[in-house]
Amino acid sequence: MKSLVILAFALTAATAAQAQSIIFGAGYADYSSAESEDQAIVSLEYQHRSFYEATRFSATWGASLSVDTDGDTHVGAGLIGLYTFANRWFIEGSVMPGYYSESNELNDLGGSFQIRSLLGLGYTLESGNKLSAAITHISNASTQEDNPGVNALLLRYHYAF
Repeated sequence: MKSLVILAFALTAATAAQAQSIIFGAGYADYSSAESEDQAIVSLEYQHRSFYEATRFSATWGASLSVDTDGDTHVGAGLIGLYTFANRWFIEGSVMPGYYSESNELNDLGGSFQIRSLLGLGYTLESGNKLSAAITHISNASTQEDNPGVNALLLRYHYAF
């Protein structure tokens, strides 16, 4: 599992020159199962430049890595949408299917295939960097018999390239 995490960081670093942004997040994960252990979580996300842009909406591809205090890890990649309002406010949404590995068996989500969805609200700073608050949900979307899921609240800093 450690080699998968190292590979995700290496891929992020190798493509950072083309990146629109790297996003650092920290927050709290709330596991749905009563036996699970809720805990602090950190995240790293890469968002490429937009492949589609309209007046206020843009779409791009990205990758994410999240790790909680116990070492439970999700690595995913997928589609990201961003809608910008006046006065630099924006709403962000993404869907990133990927691989989940629990280090704490109490935080088993029903299998290794898990999908992370995100909804965030943020503000663009004068520098072009951004601050946001986001809610994430990771589950297997009922593709497996057991589907407890985990929700997280994150504060995020978007470093623009």
